[in-house]
Amino acid sequence: MSEPDDSERGVSKTPRGLRRLIAATRYSLAGLASAWRSEAAFRQEVVTAAFLIPAAFWIGSTSVQRVLLAGSVIIVLIVELLNSAIEHAVDRIGTDHHHLSGAAKDLASAAVFLSLLLVGITWGAVLWERFASA
Repeated sequence: MSEPDDSERGVSKTPRGLRRLIAATRYSLAGLASAWRSEAAFRQEVVTAAFLIPAAFWIGSTSVQRVLLAGSVIIVLIVELLNSAIEHAVDRIGTDHHHLSGAAKDLASAAVFLSLLLVGITWGAVLWERFASA
């Protein structure tokens, strides 16, 4: 009688511990590289973030303000990545027009819009508090 393999024993072949962390990091970096190569909006937002995040440390007068300013910019990048993932998944299913595909893409785009609105409100409030209310 042959010995059962790992799948029959219920043992996962998914890496664990440090190997899992290394693999997850590699997948994340591949995703960032893919977004950089294929998504113009992501590139524009990264370049903007490269200016705004350092500016957050100059404009914010408290650690909370700095986190709010920088964090709101990072949220835009996160939401843009999710938007791109949704667009890719929908396009993988098919490029023919379907109202649900269009709705999925529109909803993801709306999420990006709201994250950009959050940046505007956050930066506007902190800038007002820092410079106009003095």
